[in-house]
Amino acid sequence: MQLLIYILVYPLLWVLSILPTNILYGFSNFLFYIVYYLFNYRKKVVRDNLRLCFPEKSLKEVKKIEKRFFRHLCDMFVESIKSISISETEIRKRYKFTNIEEVNKIEAANKSILLMCAHYGSWEWIFIIQRYVNTDGYAIYKKIENKYFDQLVRKIRAKYNTYLITNKETFTSMREHKRLGKKGIYGFLSDQSPKIKSAYHWKEFMNIKVPVHTGAEKLSKELDLAIVFFKTKKVRRGYYETTFKTLTLNPNEYENYQITDLFIKYLEDMIHEEPAHYLWTHKRWKHRNKVPKEFQ
Repeated sequence: MQLLIYILVYPLLWVLSILPTNILYGFSNFLFYIVYYLFNYRKKVVRDNLRLCFPEKSLKEVKKIEKRFFRHLCDMFVESIKSISISETEIRKRYKFTNIEEVNKIEAANKSILLMCAHYGSWEWIFIIQRYVNTDGYAIYKKIENKYFDQLVRKIRAKYNTYLITNKETFTSMREHKRLGKKGIYGFLSDQSPKIKSAYHWKEFMNIKVPVHTGAEKLSKELDLAIVFFKTKKVRRGYYETTFKTLTLNPNEYENYQITDLFIKYLEDMIHEEPAHYLWTHKRWKHRNKVPKEFQ
């Protein structure tokens, strides 16, 4: 069944991917009306999240952000399709790095790098970073259930020498790289909500106390990785720029969870700057009423 679905869907995706971007964004406009008005896709989740995080805003203001978010979400969807066939020249034009030298300096110091990032802006085209650095890139991701689409995603990323590591393989793979003396740049989406039973740290995120992932900080200390936060800005439709900020070259100089808290602060600043570009469809605050006594 997985193969049948892939055979039926992939040709359509490929045809869409070779269309000019202005046509694809026209499709995105159409998709917005279907998703937002016809199917109401996760609209309640998005609105609840926005009202939680911005209690000072009126319903009219929340709805305005909500609509901008869904338009952006549809843009990201067509951009992910475009990734199947987009040329290196075009992706370089559309995805810029304002200070790639920040990463190059750490490479020159012969250190591996942990990129802390979030579901913000666009993470579809960040992989072109490999054309500006000398170190192999690895992105942590959740394996796609359909193995054929999983292979497709791996193939797309590998075009720029970026390799995917499943979240279950993360610790084992990175420790093995350390043992072999192999340097890497590792991308972590660090804003997801961990399971309650594996939550070691609770932090106010957008003024709401929730459990936060601490795996990136833990690995950086164990493996002595430099930690870099990257901020992605949507300059205009289909064009992005990323700015890097080094949090530390020596993570073990920080107390436990200080690095994670610093990441949350930078993420909040980014969200306040343009809230519509955060991924509000996730139930990021679902555990807010389950704070253990020791964290209250």
